[in-house]
Formats: sequence, structure tokens, C-alpha cells
Amino acid sequence: FLPLQGHVVRNWKVRWFVLLQDKLLYYKIEGGKKEPSPKGRILLDGCTITCPCLEYENRPLLIKLKTKTNTDYFLECCSREERDSWALDITGAIHAGHPVQVQELHRMKNSFKLLENISLHDIVERMCDSSTGIKLTRNLDQGNRYKETFTGSALVDWLISNSFAVSRFEAVTLASMLMDENFIRPVGVRSTEAMRSSDPSEKFLDDSTALYMFAESSKKNTSSKEDVHFNISELSGKIVKQGFLVKQGHKRKNWKVRKFVLRADPAFLHYYDPTKEENKPVGGFSLRGCLVSALEDNGVPAGVKGNVQGNLFKIITKNDIHYYIQASSKAERVQWIEAIKPLT
Repeated sequence: FLPLQGHVVRNWKVRWFVLLQDKLLYYKIEGGKKEPSPKGRILLDGCTITCPCLEYENRPLLIKLKTKTNTDYFLECCSREERDSWALDITGAIHAGHPVQVQELHRMKNSFKLLENISLHDIVERMCDSSTGIKLTRNLDQGNRYKETFTGSALVDWLISNSFAVSRFEAVTLASMLMDENFIRPVGVRSTEAMRSSDPSEKFLDDSTALYMFAESSKKNTSSKEDVHFNISELSGKIVKQGFLVKQGHKRKNWKVRKFVLRADPAFLHYYDPTKEENKPVGGFSLRGCLVSALEDNGVPAGVKGNVQGNLFKIITKNDIHYYIQASSKAERVQWIEAIKPLT
């Protein structure tokens, strides 16, 4: 499942994608089941791919495909790892007839030199630009609220999209230079601990949970958890697993694709509407005292409505609320159950 932006009405719809050798098919989900015929197709011959694509600041995990007829497709993934995996596979399909180019995709450069006409100071000035610079956000780490920060993976994405680096390896090297010259500083536990690493290649983290900020802002931009005016404790746990699943509604009993995020310490499972711009959960619950189990695929179990695809599992909360969820495959269902069980 990937959210796709429409061409006529510029809204977002979640579709089921299938990558073939020369095309990318996408299907509509109705009543909890994939329709037999594709809703559309993206022909990959002559396509160009942009990843990371930073055209939408509220959607940092986009892939942009431009066909040879100049039609733009925007696809959103639920994690950086998933985005990079899709981008690599799609790029491989685009260049399937050119094995040398495919090999280049998998080859990591061993050295990196800053362009002669670019200085680190120039890069920082570009990063600070109010319209094209890196997006600064508030983040929570170990009970502390940090203002005007950015994550390690966001900086890597920005450096690549602005042509300061051509690979994630180069971007990490460049970010490490910025940190060594005290242009940026780590904040929070993960990035600060990494900076103390004896291995130079591990001092900067290409990670969505590692926080950084501009060095001159570090002292004035931290505040204690008492300053937080909304309940964020259940969203502060470490992300264990995330992905798209299909969930049955409680009232209308219809099926909707949701982005699920599983967190530990505290153990919560939240779900988001991937078609909305706001990155806020539309629901969630504590996993303490929950029961989770797979449902048989031979027939529709009691409590489940619609002609569903299969690969169902059920979570019963300690308040006896039943959640019916579909995974995209049996293997994915097993992975989710095994990830949830230790947290109950």
C-alpha cells in the first residue's frame, strides 16, 4: 500500500501497488479486497525518478516519477527504509535493459570531496533559507522538548535533493563535516551518544530519530516536559514497527487503509489516515493486557464484515474492544503479531 496523489483532484488515495518489469500497476481497495483490474498504470520506459522528493514539506517520504509524457506521479512511503527500497527497485526496473547502470545503483562511493566552488558556510546559508532550506520542527526526546530541530535522515535527504551529494554515504560524510566544524550540533540521547563514537563514520546518524540543530540555536531551544501542553507520553515511545494495514471501522464496519505505528515504552499501537496532511493519529490504544491472534482464512470470521482479502488478525484490548486488521500477506501478518505480542 502506498498513498498516491490524484491528477485531476489533487488529493491523496491509498492504492495497492504491484511492480512489474516495465510498469507499475496500482489497484483500488473496495470492501477490504483488492479489485481484480488495476485502477491505473505507470509505464516505466523513459521514466525519471526523484528520491528523496521534498516538494511537499508535510510529506517527507515521497518518491516522484515523471513519465516520458511529462506526467508526474507522487507516491508516499511510511518509512525511509521502505521509500529507499521502493526507489531502488523502481530504478532497477527503469534501467532493466542497462545492467551497467543497475550495478552503479548498488555501488557505494569510497571517497567524497566537497565541490571546489561550494563552502560549508554556503551550505549552511542554503539550509537556513526560509523557503528552500531544511524544515525545522519541534521534537521530543527523553522528556525534553526541542524547538527548531531536524533529523539526521532529513538532512541527508535535503543534501541529496539540493545536489550537494549524490548518495547517502556522501551526504552523511558532508553532514559529519558540518558537525565537526560546529555548524550543526547533536541534541537528544541518540545523536549525542553517536558523536562520542570512536568510529568517524558513525558520528553522524542517517536516522529519523536522531536530532540535530544549528549550533547557535542549541542553548535557547530546549525546554522541559512541563512546558508541553498536550498529552504526548503515549507518542514518545520507541518506534518498533510501522506500515500500512487495512482496518475495519467500529461503527460503519467499512475497511480503510491506515498507517500503523507500533511503539514500545510505553507500548501503544496508533493508526493514521495517510490521505490527510496532518500527521496526527486518528486512533490508538495501549497494548498492555491486549490479546492478539491470527484469524483463519477459510471463510469470514464472526465480527468481520465484507468480502475481505484474508490475512486477518484480531487485537482485543483489556476493555474488550475488538480490532480487526488485514495484512498484505501471511508473512506480514506473522511479523506484526510477533512484534505486538511481547508488548502486551
